[in-house]
Amino acid sequence: MAPLALALVVLAQGDPLATPADGGLRSTQAEDTRLQAANAAALVGGAPTAAQAFDLSGYVEAFYQWNFNEPSNGLTAWRGFDNRHNTFTLGNAAVDLQWDYENVVGRLALQVGHTPASYYLAEPGRSGASGVNATSAELWRFVQQGFVGYRFPVGRGLLLQAGLFLSPVGPEGIAVRDNWNWSRSTLFFALPYYHTGVRASVPLGDRWAVTVAAYNGWNSVVDGNAEKSVSVQATWAVPDRVAVSVLYFGGVERPPGAPEGRAWRHLADAHVTWFATPRLALLGHLDVGLEPSALGLSGWAGAALSGRLELRPWLFLAARGDVLHERVPEGGAAIFFGLPLVGSATATVDVRPHPRVSVRLEYRRDQASAPIYFRGLVEGDGQGVPWVPSRSAQDTLTVGATSWF
Repeated sequence: MAPLALALVVLAQGDPLATPADGGLRSTQAEDTRLQAANAAALVGGAPTAAQAFDLSGYVEAFYQWNFNEPSNGLTAWRGFDNRHNTFTLGNAAVDLQWDYENVVGRLALQVGHTPASYYLAEPGRSGASGVNATSAELWRFVQQGFVGYRFPVGRGLLLQAGLFLSPVGPEGIAVRDNWNWSRSTLFFALPYYHTGVRASVPLGDRWAVTVAAYNGWNSVVDGNAEKSVSVQATWAVPDRVAVSVLYFGGVERPPGAPEGRAWRHLADAHVTWFATPRLALLGHLDVGLEPSALGLSGWAGAALSGRLELRPWLFLAARGDVLHERVPEGGAAIFFGLPLVGSATATVDVRPHPRVSVRLEYRRDQASAPIYFRGLVEGDGQGVPWVPSRSAQDTLTVGATSWF
């Protein structure tokens, strides 16, 4: 879910990836949140995302996790990317090239690791034919983003782009460095990660920007049905004080032949980032969805509240709580978990020995209203016989490190 809350902070203050001018270790709340808004700057398109016309960056993420349920299959269920027990894991390694030259813009980010293999799992698979290649997650998972665009001299600059984009839904990003915690929230895991299509973005003033888009759908490079999806997003920000994003996303997301029929799914998403003090930032996220179908009404409501405190220029504490409620009509397929309640509580210590290095220690508890997690000797084999969950809660301790250039 591409972070969008502080697009206009980036527009107003320039390079989102700049290190402190004095070369020290200080990494202020404003600087970190501009990192979180790097994708937002590219989406709104009001200014280059870096000081140079061409910018090459990258990052590596690695972690070790202990699940106190000690599942025999080694899986930490329903967590997205940090989902392996008692093993050292390469989360992601990415190289990102961006350009903004003479109103021609583009981005190509390539990746390999555990993270892309996880978030491409929902990618539709389609068989090929003579002279036509098959398509699946295996084909696309090495591409994190890839798009081209041109800025037209309309108003403050109308930017049209086409390609594969990270999702604008929600405030969290794919890269760990862009987030306050190591793990992503329950809402992030449930909602879409990426879209393919076209979008038009324009700043409406010093603090406002609007983006409209048409996509193949949720988590689909190649469309899995005949319908397209649309989104409209507005962002508003006062630099270093508050930033707001409000988004609507709608479309038919069920595959052909689904018993729900061709149901239109409505998603409303909003998040607010508030810099309460120069050292304390708070983030609230609310997401609601409805899908009236032939079987009845499917829907969900989710909320998350996060905070981050700078104790020292190199030391941060972050905490997050989130919850998601889902309604599934009788005979229908769940959109997410299919449970009345899934949530988590997370606490993270973030140590920055260098402006481009983050080492994090994180404790997290996941809780659900029914058993969806694994513990001890797990029944099944995960292939011919599915793994059988046995617990409604799991606790994990994660140590992770990421560095970027």
